[in-house]
Amino acid sequence: MKIAVAIDSFKGSLSSLQAGNAVKEAIWRLDANAEVLVKPLADGGEGTVAALAEASDAEMVEIEVNGPLLNPVAAKYCILKDTNTAVIEMASASGITLISADERNPLEATTLGVGELIKDAIKKGCRRFIVGIGGSATNDGGTGMLTALGYEFTDKNDKPVSLGAKGLKDLYKIKADKVIPELKECVFNIACDVTNPLCGENGCSKVFGPQKGATPEMIKNMDAWLETYATLAKTVSMKADKDCAGAGAAGGLGFAFLAFTNATLKSGIEIVLKEIDIESDIKNADIVVTGEGRLDSQTVMGKAPIGVARLAKRYGKKVIAFSGCVTEDAEICNEHGIDAFFPVVRGVTTLEEALDTDNAYKNLSATAYQVFRLLF
Repeated sequence: MKIAVAIDSFKGSLSSLQAGNAVKEAIWRLDANAEVLVKPLADGGEGTVAALAEASDAEMVEIEVNGPLLNPVAAKYCILKDTNTAVIEMASASGITLISADERNPLEATTLGVGELIKDAIKKGCRRFIVGIGGSATNDGGTGMLTALGYEFTDKNDKPVSLGAKGLKDLYKIKADKVIPELKECVFNIACDVTNPLCGENGCSKVFGPQKGATPEMIKNMDAWLETYATLAKTVSMKADKDCAGAGAAGGLGFAFLAFTNATLKSGIEIVLKEIDIESDIKNADIVVTGEGRLDSQTVMGKAPIGVARLAKRYGKKVIAFSGCVTEDAEICNEHGIDAFFPVVRGVTTLEEALDTDNAYKNLSATAYQVFRLLF
């Protein structure tokens, strides 16, 4: 029997590969000759760097960059050696989890650190990028990132505007004559599952601003400033389109990538599934196994297990999912390709005990063993 296993990490307890290996161990207890292929999985958000680093020969890089409030942050990314691809999570440099709730202020928060990561990777020879842009603390339209790459944003007196969304208030001109020349050689695959435009009722300020600390007055002002920014962007790039789906992702970082770089916005799981090259393995498998830490109705909204399940259904494969916990509304996953799912917690326990790596591994492996007893 051939089994393809691709499970997202159980956050706080198991990495993607650890979860996959727990299932493989259970299957091999039943049949040591079973062909079990384990591939790491992520959906383009947190854990994508780790997952893709585990999937191939990769170099982990850690550098100090400016955090969202210009505080020093040790940010990691990886370089996939086979393709010289840099895999970056913007949240590692400009993420909302890097600052406390009472520090959140999109007027001040900047994407400068994201640009510093990209610049470092370019210096190391990377020309292909995968960038996950979820979890941002920012609403600066990506101007911080672009500043790090050599774009200049100036006021009426030809002075650099402030970093953060507040700088957009004074923005008068965008200059591109000092952009690092290697940028034109770079290709960016942006993992983005948000379709919001840059401005308006569905724009980044209105929809995502409140969770980043924006007041109603801030939202109104930032939206107007981003309109002006988008207009000025057209003087530098004809690709600038504030209404493009995904332009509002990560406080306008999606817009910056689309307007000022050679970038494509794609579903995060679509990018990852292609990168780990799992389609042929699924096509040749008898059973496909996936899962994540928590299965619920949100899982069907572009999460990794559903991406695997949909791919498996192209080839008529049965799909089993394992999860740390499931909610009552998780049955919707059955309508999206997961034939059956199984929670792995095997008794009354504390959250701390359930998240313990050893306990989680044993629980997952034991549950998988019982499930696969029916299949061998």
